[in-house]
Amino acid sequence: MIGRIFTVGGFTLLSRITGFARDVVLAAVLGAGPVADAFFVALRLPNHFRAIFAEGAFNAAFVPAYARIREQGGADSAKVFADQVFTMLFVTQVVLLAVALMFMPQVVSLLAPGFNEDPQRYALAVDFTRITFPYLLLITLVTLYGGILNAIHRFAAAAAAPILLNLSMITALALATFFPTAGHAAAWGVLAAGVLEALLLMGAAGRANVLATFRRPRLDNDIRKFFRALGPATVGSAGVQLALFADTVIASFLVTGAVSALYYADRLNQLPIGVIGIAVGTVLLPEMARRIALSDETGARHAQNRAIELTLLLSIPCVIAFLIVPELIMRALFLRGAFTANDASAAAATLAAYALGLFPFVLIRSLTATFFARGDTATPVKASLTAAAVNIVFKILLMGHLAQVGLALATAIGAWVNLGLVIWLAARENLIGWDERLKRSLIRLAIAGCILGLAILLAAGPVAGLFAHMPALRDETTLAVLAMGAGALYATLILLLLGLPWFRGFRQ
Repeated sequence: MIGRIFTVGGFTLLSRITGFARDVVLAAVLGAGPVADAFFVALRLPNHFRAIFAEGAFNAAFVPAYARIREQGGADSAKVFADQVFTMLFVTQVVLLAVALMFMPQVVSLLAPGFNEDPQRYALAVDFTRITFPYLLLITLVTLYGGILNAIHRFAAAAAAPILLNLSMITALALATFFPTAGHAAAWGVLAAGVLEALLLMGAAGRANVLATFRRPRLDNDIRKFFRALGPATVGSAGVQLALFADTVIASFLVTGAVSALYYADRLNQLPIGVIGIAVGTVLLPEMARRIALSDETGARHAQNRAIELTLLLSIPCVIAFLIVPELIMRALFLRGAFTANDASAAAATLAAYALGLFPFVLIRSLTATFFARGDTATPVKASLTAAAVNIVFKILLMGHLAQVGLALATAIGAWVNLGLVIWLAARENLIGWDERLKRSLIRLAIAGCILGLAILLAAGPVAGLFAHMPALRDETTLAVLAMGAGALYATLILLLLGLPWFRGFRQ
């Protein structure tokens, strides 16, 4: 399992690196003004629906079902099941696309009502969203084929697909002079990426002989079980997206640049979530589903405990950096072109607020896997919807005093509520069990994290002073030196506190 995690994590890291390059170009070309705000709203709309109907709910219901059918009924039965799901998914997405395109002005008014008072941002958002929304249909197909490939332990293509989005948008922005605005160029880059990603995953599925095609759906037992799992999973994903939707709605009423500050901060916050949390969860879910299908409960729990350890090991430095030096990070990465020092400060404060919830963000996929692997998508919904309600209440309470920082802080609070409820519900059903190794690891990782945080706090000022005389690249150099020193210190602490034998446990 560890090799698969690093395969997914490696491609996801490459995706995030190219995504960083994309965001640098976006910041330099779009900045944080009205065109940027309109584009980020246009990008969020298909992403909200994708997270509800595709990646979130669909993977939770489809991957365990497909793995179970293939394990118990063979490849032919799994192919019939996948074909039927593909057909129903394609038809529903075409209908959704047609309705959305027909009523796009009303959809944008619903998503960003604050734009109604700003004709420029409203008109741009409508134009951009009409271009980006078909991406939802394409990425839904990508999710289906990615789920099939993940279920047969082929993770590379699905993990690599987002790289195409970043490269496509960078290329489109480089050609921005040929479009009415840079926002139009970025929107067309999103649509082109959807086509490329779909072709990549279809090719990978074809080579693996698991390409799903059109087949008349029949409500057989497998399809009924799938929909029974999909319904609660969709509700749960909708709850999470409702909270993110509230971010967009509320931020549209705040000062110009608030939506953009949320975007840039969230992009950095999503780096460890994607590279660590989602990568680990993506591999863990089919692994646990396979072991549970074979009645290997001990193996399933061992896999989950090691996934939690690995997630914490890799995410601790990110949490510390985002909390202690967020402004340095924002200045080093984005302070150029149309992105100003004030924009960097606003995004940095937002990033620090998001970082308070980073641990539950990265852990939640590993902990909900114990439910999804058993075909139980209803129980995590209870936690998700409760957390979403708490999240939205705190957004309303905090937005007046803290603006977009309050929205990010509310998101962090909701994440902790979600994680706590998932742990409580799993423990109540005896679906999780912390082994002694995990308990020891938690204490030692916490010690390493505290020492690392203190070291960065003490070193940040002196290191910045060393390069204060540089006419250019001061922040970039400061961040690079801090990162290298912190990385060396953290590796040393882990080896001293946990030792080399600890790492061998991941191979079992």
